[in-house]
Amino acid sequence: MSDLAVMGWRDVLLRYPLLYRRMRQTVRAIRSENPDIVVFIDAQVFSQTVAQTLRKSGYKGTLLLYVAPSVWAWKPERARVLKPLFDEVMAVLPFEPKVMKELSGPPTSYVGHAAARDIRARSMQPDRGPLLLLPGSRSGEIGRHLPLMRATAEAVRGHARVSGLVLLTVASQVDRIKREVRGRPDEVSVVSGADAARRAFDEAVAAVAVSGTITLELALAGVPMVVTYIGDRGQLANREKYRVPFVGLPNIVVGRELVPEVLLRAPETGRLVANLRRLLDDSGAMEAQEAGFAEIRRKMREGEPGEAPVDPAERVLAYLR
Repeated sequence: MSDLAVMGWRDVLLRYPLLYRRMRQTVRAIRSENPDIVVFIDAQVFSQTVAQTLRKSGYKGTLLLYVAPSVWAWKPERARVLKPLFDEVMAVLPFEPKVMKELSGPPTSYVGHAAARDIRARSMQPDRGPLLLLPGSRSGEIGRHLPLMRATAEAVRGHARVSGLVLLTVASQVDRIKREVRGRPDEVSVVSGADAARRAFDEAVAAVAVSGTITLELALAGVPMVVTYIGDRGQLANREKYRVPFVGLPNIVVGRELVPEVLLRAPETGRLVANLRRLLDDSGAMEAQEAGFAEIRRKMREGEPGEAPVDPAERVLAYLR
C-alpha cells in the first residue's frame, strides 16, 4: 500500500515503473486465483487500471469499488468510463450516489464512513489548548507542507489560546518528521496512533490540516480548523478547469465554505496565518464551525433523503446469493 501512496502528477511519474509493476502483479494474482468477486478499495487510478486490464483479459467475475472517485470535483466524464468496469460502487460520502447517477456512472450505494462510526464528538471546546498540525500522510505531501506548518506554528506560538504544538502523523513518518523538527524553538510534540489522535482531538484548541480525509475526521470530532494545500501544476490546473468550489471535505459535505481553505502554489504563510488568527480570535467563527460540524455528523449518520446508509458487507454478499 505504501507504494501506491502518491498524490499529484509529479509523484506518480517519478514512481510510474514501480506502480506499473504492482499493477501487473495484481492482475496476475487475480487471474491466477479467479475469485468470484474482487473488491477494490480506493486507490482510484490504480483500481481503474487493474479493472480495465481484468476486463480486457476476459475476467467474468464481479468487480466492486469501495470508495467512489471524486467525479463531483474533477473529470466528471470518469463516471461513464467506470460504468462498464464496476458492477457497483460503494460510496462513503452521502451525496455521491445521486451524483454518480446524474453522471451516468455505475450503480452506487451509500455505505457510510468508518470515521463517522469510530470518531466521537468531543464534549466541549477548550478555551486554551494545543494547536494541532496535520501535514498529510503521504511522503510527498509531508515534504511540501511541513515547512509551511512549522512557519505557521511559529507565527502563532505566543497566542494566548495556544498552549503548545502537536503534530499528528502516520506511524511510518514519525521518525522522519522528528528528525526534521528536532531542535526547533517551537517544540513540536510529534505523535501517532489512534489513542494519540483521540487525545489530540479532545485537547486541541484548533487545527491546521492538509486537505484530505483527516479534515472530515476533525469535523466529526468537533475540532475547529483551517484547511490548506500546496498543489502541483496539474492539480491547480484541474481545479481551475473544472471550477471546483471546495477541496475540504467538511465544505464539500455541507455545500458551503464552513471552514477556511487556503490553497497555495508555494509554502507562503501570510494567508494561512491570517485565517488561523481570525479563528483563534473570533469565538463566533468557532461556534459557526461547531454548528456546521453537527450538520455533518447528521448527514454522515443518516445519509441524504432516500439514501440511508447500507451495510457494505451486505452489498458484497448480495453478489454471491
